Amino acid sequence: VQLQACGGGLVQAGGSLRLTCAASGHTFTNCAMGWFRQAPGKEREFVAAISRDGGNRGYQRSVKGRFTIWRDDAENTAYLRMDNLSPEDTAVYYCAAKPLHYDYGNYYLRSDSYDYWGPGTEVTVSS
Repeated sequence: VQLQACGGGLVQAGGSLRLTCAASGHTFTNCAMGWFRQAPGKEREFVAAISRDGGNRGYQRSVKGRFTIWRDDAENTAYLRMDNLSPEDTAVYYCAAKPLHYDYGNYYLRSDSYDYWGPGTEVTVSS
């Protein structure tokens, strides 16, 4: 599956962005999806994930209540809405896909659980 993330940019603290991850080349509805981020000089970290059936979601503690993940299977797209952004959210954001034929209600927190990655979109939050 090919993934293309977009929607990043420069925003002031307290602002919002919506990231989009468009999938192609594989049945999107077969995939659990995740968002990760990597800040300069830091390791890639989990941000949010959604199950294949869309019924379950997980968030990193620091973004819970500010970020929302969802999916539109008709559009083969996953989204990450980010509200009340802070400079600590500055990073390159990546979407990832994990094809599944079971465990439709599970979401995955570990980056090594995912098989496909997009190239990333950069988010910069100014103070």
